Amino acid sequence: MNTAQAIIPKIVELLAQEQLPVGSHLAAQKIADRLNVSRSPVNDALQSLCESGLLVRMKNRGYFLAQDPEVHSPPREPATQNLVGQAYFAVADDLLTGKLPMAVSESALKARYKLTGTQLQTLLARISSEGWVNRKPGYGWEFSSMLTTPDSLLQSYRMRLALEPAALLEPGYYIEPAIIERCRAVELELINGGIETASADELHDRGVRFHEALVEASGNPFFIDTIKRINKVRRLLSYRSMKNRARYVEHCEQHLEILALLEKSKPQQASDALRDHLHATLRNLSEINDILRPEGN
Repeated sequence: MNTAQAIIPKIVELLAQEQLPVGSHLAAQKIADRLNVSRSPVNDALQSLCESGLLVRMKNRGYFLAQDPEVHSPPREPATQNLVGQAYFAVADDLLTGKLPMAVSESALKARYKLTGTQLQTLLARISSEGWVNRKPGYGWEFSSMLTTPDSLLQSYRMRLALEPAALLEPGYYIEPAIIERCRAVELELINGGIETASADELHDRGVRFHEALVEASGNPFFIDTIKRINKVRRLLSYRSMKNRARYVEHCEQHLEILALLEKSKPQQASDALRDHLHATLRNLSEINDILRPEGN
């Protein structure tokens, strides 16, 4: 599967999440930034979606949404997706507990996680896109040692602590009311039961989308690129901390407070609240370390 084909379902999912009305203009570069890919495969994917009827292309104007993405979404293959998803978390857990070597062959991975060749390639494509595995020259794959210690997640939070509150103080900072409302709806959904029912992937992605939405409103490409890079590599460790979800209600409440301050055009107070929010996670250092540390250590 080439990159364009691989990102088509991601684009459809992204359009559904954004709840864009029919007729909305779609910027290829913005989609490429959100998916952390180059613009070329996005253009190819958008053209394929035109052929399927979801989008329409207007000469010299670009791509526009022609159908409701929720209605258009193709039928999924839950069994296959579930197997790959289970294998993803199994690989992560085995790495963090030292059960999987840092260098491994594809045949060993297929045998260990009982995957077909296609399923394994889907799994490796996902892990590779997140930055914690690379193909070895000639043969096999090698995992990144940077992402297999409890301190790695905490270091990423310290980086975010330096970056995210500053982004809210950029000159001309503006977050659209529709984005505030969309973020608020997600937080309320989580508080009203979603924290317990969401998968680790969904919980992680919702948090990522909240923080990236805040930083994207700065309009500063350096802030935006950095936060996206951090979020790509921290999934491996952050998902394990979700085994204890009690702290997520407090996180959601803090998110809602930040949104309320931004809605009132109080960026300094919102920046301070965001800094306090990230500090709160760091104050749970011992708890996070206990969750992330390999068993027996």
